[in-house]
Amino acid sequence: MEPIILVGSGGHARACIDIIEQQGHFSIVGLVGIPHEVGTSVLGYPVLGTDADLPGLRQKSPNALVTVGHIKTPAPRIRLFESLAKMGFCLPTILSPRAYVSRHASVGKGTIVMHGALVNAAASVGHNCILNTHAVVEHDVVIADHCHVSTTTVINSGAQVGAGTFIGSNSSLRELVKVGKNCLIGMGQRVLSDVEDGSRILNR
Repeated sequence: MEPIILVGSGGHARACIDIIEQQGHFSIVGLVGIPHEVGTSVLGYPVLGTDADLPGLRQKSPNALVTVGHIKTPAPRIRLFESLAKMGFCLPTILSPRAYVSRHASVGKGTIVMHGALVNAAASVGHNCILNTHAVVEHDVVIADHCHVSTTTVINSGAQVGAGTFIGSNSSLRELVKVGKNCLIGMGQRVLSDVEDGSRILNR
């Protein structure tokens, strides 16, 4: 198995660890966290350092995955993804063995497809995305870079999601609808028409 470093040591990192262990393609060297976490462990894996230590940690592993979550803003994930790429890390695509990704679909580097998620034929998912547990991405959907499609969300055929957008749990997007960049779609929303860049559609 190839070594991999996880950049981020919170709740999302724990979910990623479970998938990587089950996938069996990578051996987790350790995690990168914030200063007070250094020297602790997450599910038995050591927190080796902070972001400042990443250049040195490149010698321990050529592979890295951004395991910081994305709820309020994609900015931390984008910053880390771009920084890791500049340092020369390989950013592999991680697919849960309990997910289904069509051989006719494409999934970008640094993206994780979590347990029970489905990516159907001719769908395209960008780089550094999270397709969370039981998310459904139907045929011909296009999801741009740095998006988070939360648990049990359904994105119907031909819909498009712009870069940096967050879609909350149990939401659904109508077929062919277009959601702009950097949007926040709250939990349980029904998106029936196009959404402009930067929009926030939240529970009341």
